Amino acid sequence: MTYTDPQQAYLDGNHQLAAGELAAAERCYLAALSLQPWHAAARANLGFVKERQGAAAEAEFHYRQAIALMPDHTQLHQNLGALLLKEKRFEEAEAAMRQALELAPDAPTAWSQLGVLLVCTHREEEGEACYRRALAIDPRHVRAQFNLSYLLLRQARFAEGWRMLEARWQFDRFPLSFDCPFWEGEALHGKSVVIGLEAGHGDMIHFCRYAPLLKARGAVRVDLVCHPGLRRLLATLPGVDGVHALGETLPGGWDYWTRPMRLPGLSGTGMSTIPADVPYLRAEPALLAHWREALPQQGLRVGLAWRGNANFENDADRSLPSLLTLAPLSGSGAQFVSLQKGAGEVEALQPPVGMTMYPVGPQLGDFADTAAVIANLDLVISVDTAVAHLAGALGKPCWLLLPDYRCDWRWMKERGDSPWYPSMRLFRQPRAGGWAPVIAEVAAALRSVAAGRL
Repeated sequence: MTYTDPQQAYLDGNHQLAAGELAAAERCYLAALSLQPWHAAARANLGFVKERQGAAAEAEFHYRQAIALMPDHTQLHQNLGALLLKEKRFEEAEAAMRQALELAPDAPTAWSQLGVLLVCTHREEEGEACYRRALAIDPRHVRAQFNLSYLLLRQARFAEGWRMLEARWQFDRFPLSFDCPFWEGEALHGKSVVIGLEAGHGDMIHFCRYAPLLKARGAVRVDLVCHPGLRRLLATLPGVDGVHALGETLPGGWDYWTRPMRLPGLSGTGMSTIPADVPYLRAEPALLAHWREALPQQGLRVGLAWRGNANFENDADRSLPSLLTLAPLSGSGAQFVSLQKGAGEVEALQPPVGMTMYPVGPQLGDFADTAAVIANLDLVISVDTAVAHLAGALGKPCWLLLPDYRCDWRWMKERGDSPWYPSMRLFRQPRAGGWAPVIAEVAAALRSVAAGRL
């Protein structure tokens, strides 16, 4: 379409943006700017489109151009700050965020955003103060509550952390609902409960441990709804009466439903009451016997998982760049078993020189298969993904490789162990980040284990 009115092109761009048609919106905004280069709103929205498209450099250009035209526009400074934070340009991001606060000191979103940056750069006291400033301005600001919850839980300040985590379900909704009331901690004697699913497979494995606790509170029936790949595995969980896969027709008839990640708070979980009786999941006997014969019979058998879900927001930091990053482990004499599915399966076919690798990923149909393989291993070495949760839930020794930047709350602060998984050992990046020091530490530990010294 050919435009003669820049404002009409801009308005059409807004309609396309609202509909999620990014390419069409971009064309409209460019048309507006070709007719009126100083159209600040079109420039700003074009920056937002380019950011959504993953073109960070172009987005930054348009944001800065828009700021030059509208220097007092708070949201533009916030958008630029958020973009620079994604790029880990922390000083520039902080400057942009503080400029937003100079313009709008009572903007809770700006305070919460600055808090995220400060916490990500290990200035946790300052970050917490920002979150609490946001909540003092708007006590119902859900993002500030949610951001504060992760900080509190990482610091084992569980009582307030679980309470703040409740804000999550005001914006992070999973497309699953039930024809019964949401459980808010009512008495369960004689009642039935269904536990809905979390988006992450690892989250489901982590928090399904609370199902037996509901039985202990008097529930006569506890069911789970999970991803199809978890169904057989979670059927081994004690205290669960039925496991249903997402997409199936559900039987209904429950008295209550709840989300897995709400259960720690509803159970009053503190450091001394974390339910960590492992194993709480088990491999099926037939599968266990099959893999006992199929896996290497000699030497230390070590499972490897070096990549997580690429769609996860922090995957670039939590996953290893490639299997080659683990090359220093090759001198240990261990027999390695690749537990990778999807991304990484091809890499396992060409391991680093000196690394004996058994790539079983293509033979793993679901997590029950993976559980049977892990149960036959001596050790699992994994990044922060579902494989690590599964090893921990099975009570298998697991060495977890953790990033410094935005490490998940459940691994807490500066610990070398996990109260959630007693069989787990944590290897953390140094404050400056980087995997080389972590892998060197793991390689030394593995050589000691292989030599029988630990």
